[in-house]
Amino acid sequence: MTQNSLSRSSEIQQILCFCKHIAGAASITAVSLLNEWPPAKSNAKTTFESILIIRDFQPRLMSYVKNIGEKNIIVFAVDQWVFERDVERGFLGEALSGALIFPYTVLWGKDYLRKQEIILKKRLILEVLVTLVQTYPELSYNLHIKPEYFIYEIMLNRIRIFPPLAYTYSKFISETTLWESELVFEGYIEALKQLEKEEKIVFSDGYVLLHKKIVDESRNSKLRLANLSKNAPRALFTSIFNALPQLLKIFSQNTEALSNFQKFSINRETEMPQTVVDTQKFIFVPTAQGLISLADRLDIDTFVQKMLLNGEKAEVAFTRIGGVLNDIYLIKASAQGVEKKVIVKRFKDWSGFKWFPLALWSFGARSFAVLGRTRLEKECAISERLRREGFNVPRILYVNHKERLVFMEYIEGETLSNTIKRIATSESTETDLAKITMVGEIFARAHALDVALGDTKPENIICTLNNQIYLLDFEQAAHGGDKAWDVAEFLYYSGHYLPPLYSSNKAEAIARAFINGYLKGGGDLQTVRKAGTSKYTRVFSVFTLPSILLVMSKVCRKAETPR
Repeated sequence: MTQNSLSRSSEIQQILCFCKHIAGAASITAVSLLNEWPPAKSNAKTTFESILIIRDFQPRLMSYVKNIGEKNIIVFAVDQWVFERDVERGFLGEALSGALIFPYTVLWGKDYLRKQEIILKKRLILEVLVTLVQTYPELSYNLHIKPEYFIYEIMLNRIRIFPPLAYTYSKFISETTLWESELVFEGYIEALKQLEKEEKIVFSDGYVLLHKKIVDESRNSKLRLANLSKNAPRALFTSIFNALPQLLKIFSQNTEALSNFQKFSINRETEMPQTVVDTQKFIFVPTAQGLISLADRLDIDTFVQKMLLNGEKAEVAFTRIGGVLNDIYLIKASAQGVEKKVIVKRFKDWSGFKWFPLALWSFGARSFAVLGRTRLEKECAISERLRREGFNVPRILYVNHKERLVFMEYIEGETLSNTIKRIATSESTETDLAKITMVGEIFARAHALDVALGDTKPENIICTLNNQIYLLDFEQAAHGGDKAWDVAEFLYYSGHYLPPLYSSNKAEAIARAFINGYLKGGGDLQTVRKAGTSKYTRVFSVFTLPSILLVMSKVCRKAETPR
């Protein structure tokens, strides 16, 4: 046995003897040391923390300090019942049980600590999943998450509450350090496997996917408040239990960390070490080109050169093709006689005068997603969901979440607004009305998936040369949502293109064609009738003639189930 091994064994025995002295006649359930023991080679005097769990300990919670050689040992003695409540529901804000999410050394009670570790990690993973759903409510159905995400995110959540911890645990959250503790990783994998059995998650090709059940449950706003409310006790207890040992460690081991801690104390703010891992690189969203990480950052020029042209030289033209509330460009790249076209859309935040007219116009009928990030999320999530279900939608080629850029396939064809204009001025309308019927069937199929399309203006629908109907623009779409709005917006906005005189028959024909298709496709009759109420007609009275609104709304209200 080496001298270091003898020294280690002797020190551990001294710690255990000290713990037995603290426990007295009470029974010790477990003893653990935080971080590695002994520490890396250092001449500095070091400080370590130990968690001592005692059955029926009175008082319930105490701290003790002992010097062993060149090491200070701070022992947190806690009653087993209190510790288990901290594990199960954060009784102390995980101030003590939270040590189990970091690497630790077991001195006593290995099986007990392992069991409590899994219970704690399951609960914390669930909290992270709830936060993901509430951060990405639409994308959450499609998120592909590497298991490493939970390791780093849970650790970083502790550090965000008490920033000085970043310097103590920087080796475990570093971008440049490979994950070293297999035992910690195995604990998360075991917790995830148990969550899979409970139908909270699904494993698929090495990724964690959220089960629909937990997505639906996590949308509850009360659950969001409950999650947020846990941060207050975490911050309080973590600061109390970690302040002394962390100060001792920082002051004795790392002068640079001391400087940073002083800066934190004075300015009430501190920066994470620059090498901290970006947890978003472990979260992926599906596109037509495959999975893309939320951390990907290609800009427009790089996308064109790398993904559109494969590094070839070519003539590239950018043309703005619309967008008052967003920036939308058509990119044309010509190389070796072949032209490629891609649409790029930048999602801007709506604020001030951009947003106010929209809110005023739709007041009482529906609300709109305002933040650019939220609208980008809806665009990607709903588009991909519909594409997988066999709908014709532009393929999403790439997403830059940080810059709020979406690159998508360009679809050649005629917008349905031109089709409606042709119906308004032509005697022969049978072929064009058939397209309206097809649109009604497509809307019904989308609604059957519990997807409301959100922005169903005719210009967001394209008919290709081979009569394929494509749906565009899903930034206001949502799972659930107001399906009657989809029907009302399509019909009443179509009425906007009809001339003021002698258009009642055309308005009725368009409404009947759409409704027949919608009901034939399995659409809900009550959704159609609801679209004919004043809640929706008044919204569109701003730009559609009252006579046309009246005709179309009457057709909706009088609609019958097809025989």
